[in-house]
Amino acid sequence: MTDTVVKPRIGIIGTGAIGGFYGVMLARAGFDVHFLLRSEFSAVAERGLHLDHASLGPLVLNPVQAYSSAADMPPCDWLLVGAKTTSNADLAPAIIQAAAPDAKVLLLQNGLDVEDSLRELLPDSLHLLGGLCLICVHRAGPGVITHQALGAVNVGYHSGPAADEQARMNIVEEGAGLFRAAGIDAQAMPNLHQARWQKLVWNIPYNGLSVLLGASTTPLMADADSRALIQALMAEVVQGAKACGHDMPPGYADYLFMMTEKMPDYWPSMYHDFLHKRPLELDAIYTRPLAAAKAAGCELPRIEVLYRSLSFIDRRHH
Repeated sequence: MTDTVVKPRIGIIGTGAIGGFYGVMLARAGFDVHFLLRSEFSAVAERGLHLDHASLGPLVLNPVQAYSSAADMPPCDWLLVGAKTTSNADLAPAIIQAAAPDAKVLLLQNGLDVEDSLRELLPDSLHLLGGLCLICVHRAGPGVITHQALGAVNVGYHSGPAADEQARMNIVEEGAGLFRAAGIDAQAMPNLHQARWQKLVWNIPYNGLSVLLGASTTPLMADADSRALIQALMAEVVQGAKACGHDMPPGYADYLFMMTEKMPDYWPSMYHDFLHKRPLELDAIYTRPLAAAKAAGCELPRIEVLYRSLSFIDRRHH
């Protein structure tokens, strides 16, 4: 007689584009997934979650195990946090309420050191991990998500009760395994910090320039001046990463540049935040990498100019 494998219970904290996409895919793969929603709770409770998937077509999850309060959620073994980094401090109580003992909390967020501020607010018994999503996805309306391309997740361990390197990697492998079971490419990263710098190679140029120049990826890639600017910004991120002791895979910036050339036209998440007058994620994506590089004796002048321009725009917006 074979033992039946008990699938972990998964909670999604922040069911926007990212949380909604991965939550729907995991639920389709047979996982027990519970969604925490704020403003869109009634829409999702009534009509379900609708995902227009680039290769699978329209997918509907209905009914959805949806909650407007974390206090109503069952204890979850894995908590996937898809909210913006700007709301991390406010999310801690919800995470604590929805966490099973020894739960793994996975931040599916952009930027550097985004786990640090949240770690201070969580009990030591919870594992904290970071997840880097290489995906083109956006919210098209309440409970409606449009997926344009990609979807891979790189997972790394940040902190928690795992006793040693092997125990940490086992948890990271388990996390990557959840996504792979849902048909999503996922990699276990031995160094979360390096993985975050790698993601910044894309995020720093494209997020910022989309707001500053009011352009999506296709026009940015079609113009000689913006192309040169993107490549110069990418080179600075690689330089900053190296100064902080993180070597990039050879040709990594070129690979991301060519990948973007082949992608469907895409408005990065920072542009959507700008459009909807939400605070821009400047701290995680610009302030911290600039400070880390500076502390290592490395100036990144182009990124500094981009950051200061975005800060001006952000302040005028609010």
